[in-house]
Amino acid sequence: MTLTLAKWTLDDYHHMIKAGILTEKNVELIAGEIVEMSPEGELHAYTNDEAGEYLVYLLGNLAKVRQGKPIAIPENASEPQPDLAIVERLGRNYRDRHPHPENIFWLIEYSYSTLTTDLQVKNHLYGAAGIPEYWIADLRSLELIVLREPTENGYQSRETYRQGTICSLAFPDIEISIEQILGI
Repeated sequence: MTLTLAKWTLDDYHHMIKAGILTEKNVELIAGEIVEMSPEGELHAYTNDEAGEYLVYLLGNLAKVRQGKPIAIPENASEPQPDLAIVERLGRNYRDRHPHPENIFWLIEYSYSTLTTDLQVKNHLYGAAGIPEYWIADLRSLELIVLREPTENGYQSRETYRQGTICSLAFPDIEISIEQILGI
């Protein structure tokens, strides 16, 4: 017997949210499938929050730092919720829609128990969407994994950092402390 899975569209997902069906669930839409998100532990919450505040201060009016808010990837029926999304400041445009890939400078996911998902599923999802760069803060090994050069199969460039500074592709003149991003 062959099973056929029902895939959800972004519209279906938004209707479920508006109807209150997903109110008590911590989920995101990935490639048409509603996926439960891992609970956020203390270390994850602290590090993500501190790094978000640091980036808000550092980037000022150059970009908006969205913490734990959805982004939309319509062509893939996906609405993930990255820990940090550094996006264009489009003000009220975000009242009617979440940032799309063309509005995103880079994304950061904090990983303690989700490294495999972040390196595989989200790598492919964000890379295929053409998001210029994707950073993974590995809280177990205290490493920042920086993925760049997006393709339909994920990112082609991968570098790992433990300390020092890094510049995003979008803001090459702004040095970002790796220790601040990792919370060390």
